[in-house]
Amino acid sequence: MTATKTAKARTTRKILGSLGVLGAAAAVAGLGTFGTFTDSTTPVDAQVATGTLAIDLNAANSTAALPLTAAGFVPGDSLSRTYDLVNTGNLGFAGISMTTTAPVSSVLDTDRTNGLQLSVQSCATSWTETKLATGGATYACAAPTALYNGPAVAAGKQLAGLSSLTAGRSDHLMVTLSLPTTADNGFMGKSSTLSLAFSGTQAAGAAR
Repeated sequence: MTATKTAKARTTRKILGSLGVLGAAAAVAGLGTFGTFTDSTTPVDAQVATGTLAIDLNAANSTAALPLTAAGFVPGDSLSRTYDLVNTGNLGFAGISMTTTAPVSSVLDTDRTNGLQLSVQSCATSWTETKLATGGATYACAAPTALYNGPAVAAGKQLAGLSSLTAGRSDHLMVTLSLPTTADNGFMGKSSTLSLAFSGTQAAGAAR
């Protein structure tokens, strides 16, 4: 009896010992599956702010007004107004173009040869204005630069050499409408309203 009990006790200890080993193995396997070490870097802040692309056309004197209206002209007449084209943003432009349209149209603007002609000139300084008794004005500049000469209605004409391509700078412009002496009786009693718009295209992006 004693020998039998001793054998059973040894068997029991062996079984328990085996279960203990299996339990330990399972615990190790569990650690390998669910227990992982982790780490992360300290956050690095990155801030990006976009610039402002803006361009304005401002009347430069008391007689300037937009839109331009040409009515009651006779062949040989002209109408001049001055404006400041200003880059009010903090970014430069790759180019600036001018577009003129005729919201109120007639043969004055549809006849591109004998109808209204448009001239745009730039001055390094403000234009000197001389008011006329008729209510109009003339303008003078020591060394004007011609930017455009052609039909009154024009789309997307690129203007070269503008100071306003650079942020914070401006151009002093004189816009002149004229009716050629070749305009015949077919132009009598007609009127057109011309509007000018200047569009700037941003300079190409670059690595920072």
